[in-house]
Amino acid sequence: MAITRCPNGHFYDPSRNQTCPWCSVASDASESTQRFNSAATQMASSDGATMRISPPSQKASEKSVDEGHTIAVVKKKSGIDPVVGWLVCVDGPDRGRDFRIRSEKNSVGRSDAMDISISGDESISRNDHAFIVYDPKRNIFRIQAGLSRGLVYLNDEEVIASENLNPYDTIELGASKFKFVPFCGEEYQWEKQKKEG
Repeated sequence: MAITRCPNGHFYDPSRNQTCPWCSVASDASESTQRFNSAATQMASSDGATMRISPPSQKASEKSVDEGHTIAVVKKKSGIDPVVGWLVCVDGPDRGRDFRIRSEKNSVGRSDAMDISISGDESISRNDHAFIVYDPKRNIFRIQAGLSRGLVYLNDEEVIASENLNPYDTIELGASKFKFVPFCGEEYQWEKQKKEG
């Protein structure tokens, strides 16, 4: 097994992940460090020996989590990349799991590099099967068809361009169905709370 170290100091197995799972998934430094610490830090080498890998220092994580990546406007203004809603799998291999939706554009696919990684359903395209968008200025959610071969359905209708999402709409990707559950809306908005707080 070959272990690779990314530019940010994280170790990962390239046979399991195309890119560093710590850098591509984390939304902030503490989440990145927390994921690293909670993951297995012992890996077997090809000769059967076990090597212990220390997580990168907090200082290194803080500096490099967003280095080279596009930073969402909400994250840049507030310092956090807040959850704005969820997809909850109600039918398919990931039934019962939830997937976080963040502000602005979220790519959906099987790859760990996607903002919403649905790895259990092999009929979902690896990259950009769909996009789920939260527009903080207008306080609305939309779904868009992705760049891949797979189709996207919203309440049993094919999504061709961009469609508004309403609470508890049903989204179908591959062999899976999801319910859309918003957190932001009339009752709560991250930007509004920050101004009032």
